[in-house]
Amino acid sequence: MRTHNDGPMPDVPNESSNSSRREFLSNAALLTAGLSLGCANGVERALTPDGRAASALSTSRDDEEDDESDGRLPAPEASGIEHIVLVMMENRSFDHFLGWLPGANGRQAGLVYTDRNGVPHATYPLAPDYQGCGHPDPDHGYVGGREEFDGGRCDGWLRAGDNDIYSIGYYQRQDLSFFGRAAQDWTSFDRYHAAILAATFPNRFIQHAAQTDRIEDTFELSTLPTIWDRLADRGLTGRYYYSDLPFLGLWGPKYLVNLTAQPITQFYDDCASGDLPQVSFVDPRFIGEDEGTSNDDHPHADIRSGEYFLNQIYTAVTHSSAWNHTVLIINFDEWGGFFDHVPPSVTPISKLERGAGNEDGRRGFRTPALVVSPFARREYVSHTLFDHSSILRMIEWRFGLAPLTPRDAAARNLAEVLDFGAPDVSAPQWTVNAVSPGTGRRRGVSGTVGRHCVFGEHERVGRWWGRVRSRGTTR
Repeated sequence: MRTHNDGPMPDVPNESSNSSRREFLSNAALLTAGLSLGCANGVERALTPDGRAASALSTSRDDEEDDESDGRLPAPEASGIEHIVLVMMENRSFDHFLGWLPGANGRQAGLVYTDRNGVPHATYPLAPDYQGCGHPDPDHGYVGGREEFDGGRCDGWLRAGDNDIYSIGYYQRQDLSFFGRAAQDWTSFDRYHAAILAATFPNRFIQHAAQTDRIEDTFELSTLPTIWDRLADRGLTGRYYYSDLPFLGLWGPKYLVNLTAQPITQFYDDCASGDLPQVSFVDPRFIGEDEGTSNDDHPHADIRSGEYFLNQIYTAVTHSSAWNHTVLIINFDEWGGFFDHVPPSVTPISKLERGAGNEDGRRGFRTPALVVSPFARREYVSHTLFDHSSILRMIEWRFGLAPLTPRDAAARNLAEVLDFGAPDVSAPQWTVNAVSPGTGRRRGVSGTVGRHCVFGEHERVGRWWGRVRSRGTTR
């Protein structure tokens, strides 16, 4: 595979972020149903691709690194890119999911971490456990992430929150029916980081707005300007496709009323008709994570459902008549509390974000990321620093949009990994089996799936609705 080289939390359960996440999911469900009816500079220790310590790297501006495009990006309008599609999954780190990838700076077997009692534990393969039932959801909050970071030692995985050995487990190539093939065939990244060392909501806010107005998973409505506003102001087309619950609901009804947000069935229709917008964000199914019926990869989802979902998206995009001019990007919102050996650096942030509680501008740990396109290098691993803001920078470069904040202004342009010289419209196709929700079996394959890790979805929503009724409000 070709590569490119450049240079103590208390022992209590991590329930606050899970509770607010669940409450938001339920609130968003009601909102959707109702609408359907009516510069900080920093120096961080870097690692070379073979894992050895390298010299200090200034991260004050990402584009000071070598440019994988050799400084030869075409004029945006002559690039051949007409459609940018982003699919954001949930809560997996690079080492945990792709540490096996040839040519990448990944580590899996042979690492040892000590727990809060000083007992050492070795990393281990998780399969045939594809959900992690019986284990807590690893801590991936603002405070817990810094415990895991541990001043750059990246060794606090068994001391943060209520973490247990699940946080140092990993999957291998044969466990991943989509990523196991796609990560080797297309352009992958071993220095793609979450945007902030914090949980889901802050990272997803940054993906839409290049900043966050919160550092925890809280569901107060936001007024942050977004990439959707930038596109609309220029008369460009942008759509956010959701599988069950729209994250854009955290901006209130704004994007649901103006039809920016559309159900995912519309995405498949738009692929089939070739009528993709200039920018598309696609979200997986969030509901049912504790029952193993979601497909977002957030524990305790069955990751095989996520693999099937991603292959559906991949198949729809590569069979679309718009494919010749499309860039498909797959990323994960954050690392999910799973181990990773590469320390994240810092990036410039807005005054608003600093005021919201982000004191250091630190990126999150590495996550899996993939670029699929006729312009994508094949069998290629990029070692250049990117994060969620790099996708915004690519969109802004292609469509002539101003940056939203210092984050995206300083970010590397993800288009730098593309090869515009010789587009290749061929795309391998794979068979990825579906998981049958509620049956406890995968079609054509033995093994339990869809296990109930906590309690049923209807029971959970019922409990939330009881609280709402007692308060007399849906906020």
